[in-house]
Amino acid sequence: MIRTRVGYAGGTTENPTYRNIGDHSETIQIEYDPTQISYEELLDIFWRSHGAQYRPPSRQYMSAIFYHDEEQRRLAMETKDREEDRLGTKVYTEITPFQGFYLAEGYHQKYRLRNSPNFMNEFHVMYPSDADFIASTAAARVNGYLGGYGSLAALQAEANSLGLSPEATEELLDKVSARENRGSAASDTCPA
Repeated sequence: MIRTRVGYAGGTTENPTYRNIGDHSETIQIEYDPTQISYEELLDIFWRSHGAQYRPPSRQYMSAIFYHDEEQRRLAMETKDREEDRLGTKVYTEITPFQGFYLAEGYHQKYRLRNSPNFMNEFHVMYPSDADFIASTAAARVNGYLGGYGSLAALQAEANSLGLSPEATEELLDKVSARENRGSAASDTCPA
């Protein structure tokens, strides 16, 4: 991922906010490098990351894919059909054309990172402006690792490019390593 931002999309209400979302849904905007990950791979992550077979309680929390062109629409529909076949039930994800994105309030951005004071102190120094912090690729990457995404090997490969101090880099490596060790131990105890 190059960067992620959270916000609102899919509705007609102008300038939605968390307190006045109108007919929009809470969404995530993803910028990615197609030479590193394909759109179809992103869709696979999307389907694995939530229970699309459950009807959402409201439009605010609906499952949706907002496509930008015909190829994205085609792939989204194909993967939705594949997910329905895999689950053996209807999937409630809407696949709809992208019509705009409204950035959510700053306190919603990079949630895991914002709740990790040691890392936030470093990012405040790197990005005194909230807009720059929200747009930061490094902040998006660290937020993802803190949220449980990304492997230890991937982090080791990019750790020096994140701009963190040696102490914060070591802390992040330790967190991801511990997560992987917990996952490995759990899979070692599960019957095949």
